[in-house]
Order: sequence, then C-alpha cells, then structure tokens
Amino acid sequence: MNPGHDDHEEVARAPWIPGPRRSPDDHADLAALPPAPLADAAAAAEPAPEPRTETEAEPEAELPHRVLTSLLGAWALSACSPAETLAVEAHLTECAPCADEALRLRDAVGLLHAERDLDLDPLLRSRVLENCLGRRPARIPVPTWATPYDAETARLDALLRDIGEAEWHAPVRLRWFERERRVNRKTTVAGVISHLLAVDGLVSAALGLDDPLGPGTDELSPTERTEAYWTRSSQPPTRAVREPWRDQSHTLIRTVSFAGRGVADLTVTYGDFAMPLRDALLERAFECWVHAEDIADAVAYPYEPPSGAHLHGMIDLAARQLPAALAGRRRSGLAGPARELVAAGAPGRSLHLEIEGAGGGHWFIALDSPAARGSREHAVAQVAMDGIEFCQLLAGHVPPEEAAVGQDGDREAIRDVLSAAAGLSRL
Repeated sequence: MNPGHDDHEEVARAPWIPGPRRSPDDHADLAALPPAPLADAAAAAEPAPEPRTETEAEPEAELPHRVLTSLLGAWALSACSPAETLAVEAHLTECAPCADEALRLRDAVGLLHAERDLDLDPLLRSRVLENCLGRRPARIPVPTWATPYDAETARLDALLRDIGEAEWHAPVRLRWFERERRVNRKTTVAGVISHLLAVDGLVSAALGLDDPLGPGTDELSPTERTEAYWTRSSQPPTRAVREPWRDQSHTLIRTVSFAGRGVADLTVTYGDFAMPLRDALLERAFECWVHAEDIADAVAYPYEPPSGAHLHGMIDLAARQLPAALAGRRRSGLAGPARELVAAGAPGRSLHLEIEGAGGGHWFIALDSPAARGSREHAVAQVAMDGIEFCQLLAGHVPPEEAAVGQDGDREAIRDVLSAAAGLSRL
C-alpha cells in the first residue's frame, strides 16, 4: 500500500470551504483570490484534521468582502455550508451595509411562500378558547346551552368590525313566511342590528335587565318590538347601534353565567307564545346567524354556518316546535285534519325527518297532536334534507315545495310539516 496515496485520500475527504463564486454584481478578477485548499501539493502530505460536526464548523480563513457579499443570497435561502454560514454571520456583525442587505433578502424569501387565504378559519375562535380553557378553566363558565348564542353574536360582531362606514347603510332584504305567502321587508345593515337588539330585549326583560325599548314597555311580539324600535327614532339607524347591541349580548351571557342552574327554565314570553330561557337563547342564536348571513350577502362578505354541535341544537329546537306549529296551522285550516288521536305521551302517526350533513340526525315529528310522541314504528312518511337547507327553510328563505331532497310516504303529511317549518320564520 502507498502511504502517500492514502494520506491524499484522507485530505480529500476533509471539510473545506468551496472556492469563491461569482455573483451577478461581482465582476472582479477571481484569479487574484487565494487558491483552493487542495491546490497546494504540500498539503497532501500533512495529516488530515479531525472532521467537525455541523455545530462545530467554522470558517478556515477569512473570506474577502466581495465573496461574502456574493454568499448573502444563498445564506438567506439557508443554502450555505456550515462554514460559509459562520463566515457570513460573523461578517454581518461588522458590516452594516451587508447586514441591511441580508435582512432585505430574508424578507424577500418570506414572500416566496405559496399564497394563503387571509380569511380566518371560522372554528379558530372556538379552538383557541377550548385550548385556553383546557389549560385554565374559567372560574365562572358559560353554560353549555348559552354557548351557541355567545358564539353567533361574537361571529356577527367580527363581521361588523370589518365593514366600512358606508356599508352600514347597504340595503338588506329580510324574508320570511306568513301563513301561505312569502313576505319581505327592506332595511339596512344598521336596521338589522337594531332588529336583533330589540328582540334580544325580550330575554333581557325576562332576566330583569334593561329593555332597549325602555321601562314599562307593553308585552309585544318580536315584529311589533322591531317596528316600535324603528319608528321611535326620527333618523334611520347608524353604526352607533352596534355598541348597545354588543353590550346587551355581553350582559346576557354574563348574567346567565352567574345566575346558576335554575335560570335555564325561566320563561321568556314572545307575545303569543313562550319558551324556557335555554330555548330562547338558542332561538336567538339561530336568528343571529340567519341575519348575519343576510348582512354578509348585502356586503359581499364570506360567512360560514355555525359549528355542527350548535347547528344540531338549532335543528332540534325547530323539530320540537313543529308539532305545535302543525296543530296551529290545522286550527287555521291550513293543514289536513288529524287522523289518529292518541293519549298524551303515547306514540302516534309520525314523520321521519332525516337531516344530513353537519348538525344532522333523525327526528320523529308527531302529526296528529302536539301531546303525542313521535315514533319510528308509527312513521307514515320520511323527508331527507341537508342541515343548512333545512335551516334556510326554517328562516323562510326557501319555499316548502322546493326544500326537500328526498320524500317518501304520505304526501299530505310531508306538505304539512314542510309548510309548518317555513311558518316558524318571522321578521
């Protein structure tokens, strides 16, 4: 074996800083630069240095300024060798022009990433809150039945923060059903928020809080309260209505959180009907979402549906209201007569409502009496719908005859239930 030849191979394997590279703006004569480490034939006879790890690498010789300048682009892209990186970073602590150029190049590299959607994930807020509360639970948590209202008012408030002064006066057309006909009312974005403020006042009054219509207001329906609020002011609503609306929603959440468990069953009167507070806040969450979408459509703003769990609760509330709504339509001659009356709580003729997608599930709607119990075994018809489409029907945005995707069984029962669902809508 030839010892000289082996030594030469050891030297070839040793780490070294590559020779200087010409940059686009560096036209100097590279012939004057120091020779590469292996150019000296005498170096082949010297023992090879111990290999350094990446963290121990350091420049073997001070590189000329123009060479270090040409390495700045590679350094910004993290493409330098460990030795080159150390040489460049040592130089940046001494040369202000190169340090400025390096920062500009690093910022430019950040712009090379693929484009990303600037709209925040609608579930980001809930994930952040869940993570925070998991680390440090709230001393006084928001009741589970109040979280949909808390979430929907917060999402609508985020939309309102993003729109400009002029968009508060953008026209919004509110739509709903009355008996068998579609009704609409033209207002503005500010008018929609004042409508939510006025109707949320029903819950405030039930809790003993300030009513936006003032003390001593007569018992009015949601539509009557809205009309009273709109006509009370001589000027159309402006963006100034946002603050009282948001203060009221915060106060409602804070009050029910501190009130304790029994407050959930407190009765909230809507004029011609009433419901417990837990259902009233769920109903207000649904209205907040529906009108937030009305506003989003008016100002061309992207808006997502509620989370699946909250959507399920809203659909469940509507399903529980349908038997009474169907009985009310029957008394008005708008639905077919009852066919099989049964004792209260007993199973009776039912419609199987199958909701697909987020918030979906299966519900059995009693057809002949609100006191009867819906039953799979007594189902005479089935309707299958997407969850969002069913909510659009409940909001009065979709005609009943165009709503159902799948229908099977008693056609009269299907028509009556879908019409009753649309009849739950109002201003």
